[in-house]
Amino acid sequence: MSSDTSIKVMIVDDHPMVAEGIESILESYDDITVVGTLSNGREAVDQLPALKPDVVLMDLNMPEIGGLTATEMLLEMDPDLRVLILSMHDSPEYISTALSHGAMGYVLKDVPTEEIKTAIDAVMGGKKYLCTGAKGSLEPSETGAREPLTSREQTVLLQLAQGKSNKEVANELNISVRTVETHRKNIKRKLGISSTAGLTRYAMEHGVLQGTGVGL
Repeated sequence: MSSDTSIKVMIVDDHPMVAEGIESILESYDDITVVGTLSNGREAVDQLPALKPDVVLMDLNMPEIGGLTATEMLLEMDPDLRVLILSMHDSPEYISTALSHGAMGYVLKDVPTEEIKTAIDAVMGGKKYLCTGAKGSLEPSETGAREPLTSREQTVLLQLAQGKSNKEVANELNISVRTVETHRKNIKRKLGISSTAGLTRYAMEHGVLQGTGVGL
């Protein structure tokens, strides 16, 4: 049963048998309440305000809105949300792209059922979580590769490089100031830049101000 201390989980997967199986597993834990089982990213975005989950278990390939786009949209709506990707894909490209879109963890669908609970506990504690298979798949490609900016981060970088304040960017993009601050922090981390002047210089050097895109 739900309680004030239970972790509220929303499952987003277009395969009903998979979603129902995960739900039955999670409902066996006293400290987890499944607040919704949805079939695509559009439903997740629409239902987020009503369901108010703490953690979202997100599939990647779904109709209407896929998992990556949905993850970015959900985190703009609620920056405190923890998104765990639950997927059958173990390629480094899938994993690194999911993490760059804001997911806090990546778990393969063939993991032992208790590992899903372990992953949920980890992200609720503010830690990133990669299952063993995902970690092993990612390691060979991690040698100095820079984490790419998401499309939204590129848009925010363009606005910041034009000298706009966080509040001005928030108004321009119709998002909260807090979300802009989160994007700014992530952009600085990914690019290894500590100052706003450095962001502007990077944008000029990579043609962002001329609208040619971020050279990543």
